[in-house]
Amino acid sequence: MSTLYALAATATAQQEIKKSRFIAIAGAVDNDDAAKAFVAAHADPAANHNCWAWRIGQSYRFNDDGEPSGTAGKPILQAIDGQALDRVAVVVTRWFGGVLLGSGGLIRAYGGTAALCLRDADKTPLIDTIPAVVTCVFGDLALLQARLSAQSGVQMQSSAFNDIGAEWSLLVPRSDADAVAQLVTDLTSGRATLRFVK
Repeated sequence: MSTLYALAATATAQQEIKKSRFIAIAGAVDNDDAAKAFVAAHADPAANHNCWAWRIGQSYRFNDDGEPSGTAGKPILQAIDGQALDRVAVVVTRWFGGVLLGSGGLIRAYGGTAALCLRDADKTPLIDTIPAVVTCVFGDLALLQARLSAQSGVQMQSSAFNDIGAEWSLLVPRSDADAVAQLVTDLTSGRATLRFVK
């Protein structure tokens, strides 16, 4: 499977095509609600068209916002997929300049503006992770936290403390899951446990 990427920061690009002005804004989104909020926040009500697309895993949506069907939203989605991006939303806003572009011209304008925006955006590889919970006594806590946080791709999450120790959640790269579980066992001689949350 090829590597997918996420946007590290919001990106923008603009171009003028036959007197129409196109501005693309792209940002990272984690779910459909975040994507809808991104579109709502970046659409300009004063513009003629605010066309958009997003992809989150297997879920995707796009909208032509009054442009002829298939000439705006779908080319934006193709620009997202062409850059191997996931968890991203793109809004391309158009201010009509008085010259009709035709279907082919619209496809090139919307898709091209989105691609221009995404091509220069800062990207980070997406790592497939699974949630896990570590349970340990206080004596092992500092060592475990230091060693696990140093593991590539391991993301520390929330923690909770009790009378004898701590329990905290983390995200572990799926490809390293067995090695990370073994590390927890080895570092604590079996006193600490790491269980994966289904």
